[in-house]
Amino acid sequence: MRDLPLTGLKVIDLTRVLAGPFCAMLLGDMGADVIKVEEPNAGDDARAWGPFVADGWSAYFLGVNRSKRSLALDLKSGEGADALRRLLQSADVFLENLRPGSLDNLGFGVGDTRRLNPRLVHCSISGYGKNGPKRHLSGYDPVAQAESGFMDITGQADGPPMRTGIAMTDYLAGLYAFGGILLALRDRDRTGLGQHVDIALFDSVLSTLSMPAGILHATGRSPRRSGNDHPLLAPYETLRAKDGMVMIAAANPRLWKQLCEAVGLGHLVDDPRFCTNTDRVKNRAELKVELERAFAQFSVDELARRLEAASVPCGRVRSVAEALADPQIQPRQMLLDFDDPGLAGFRVLGNPIKLSNHPSDGKARRPPRLGEHTQEILHELRSKPNSGSGS
Repeated sequence: MRDLPLTGLKVIDLTRVLAGPFCAMLLGDMGADVIKVEEPNAGDDARAWGPFVADGWSAYFLGVNRSKRSLALDLKSGEGADALRRLLQSADVFLENLRPGSLDNLGFGVGDTRRLNPRLVHCSISGYGKNGPKRHLSGYDPVAQAESGFMDITGQADGPPMRTGIAMTDYLAGLYAFGGILLALRDRDRTGLGQHVDIALFDSVLSTLSMPAGILHATGRSPRRSGNDHPLLAPYETLRAKDGMVMIAAANPRLWKQLCEAVGLGHLVDDPRFCTNTDRVKNRAELKVELERAFAQFSVDELARRLEAASVPCGRVRSVAEALADPQIQPRQMLLDFDDPGLAGFRVLGNPIKLSNHPSDGKARRPPRLGEHTQEILHELRSKPNSGSGS
């Protein structure tokens, strides 16, 4: 087995809850030595969030903190601050998501870390980034979803704005931070110098609104909520079958024809109400009536099999439990067991990045207990001279 792509990289992870820990976990999965620095008394807030599984582990914490070591440090003490300072002198990446200004007060702002180690890549995740009138505000996923306009286009047409069922903004920010760190490291390969990677939750979710923004700029009107209906395509929505819902994505004339033929509606292909996509969007309500009348003779599974055979993109609208039972999960290693017998039976989602030279062994390195590696890491600091230049 070859070393993983980030083997030899040292990451100091001063993040908590979700966006930062998710990014750090991805780095750790790819071989980086991720040292999770935590406050000694309680650690990452997420450690205390239920539901809990074996031996008091938080299911939330287990989901985004594998592939790390934990170092408990009181950064307000001279000893704790000195330990972090020495770690940063030999580190490659410093990842943090503390409230803007907090690290400057402790002597670990961007300018401070650059002086400590010019090769260090310092990545900050915050609500609004390092500049602009809102730079001082804290960052929370639902606030970013609300402020960005994302909630205004999410939900049923006749209902209120809705946030997504997951903290999407945090995951997006974590992914952008992951990519930004790798870009900065690649740039360091050429220049020898690190830099600041500035990731904002607000920017991250705003970046997904290219289509709504395009509609606004083209028409002068803000897009409206449309529930599960695509605002520009039809049929591209959820429709009812005999025993449940199915998502249809017939996004072009060929797929529209194949859909009609698969369910005995060939006569609709040339129906003037539905000839073009523009016609179908305009007459969506009538289109739904025609399709759901035909779909009513099939169960969701029967309909999905029929449409899949006709190469029409579709999907069963399933629960999380049903999705995690999909036979596609196992060959893709998207559910992993921990390498700790004490957590037998509890599984976490795998890493979706698949590298041909580094296949997964199907096991996950369990997250660390609070301060589990403190003595080990402090011993490493004492035994290795600091170069002050990163690796």
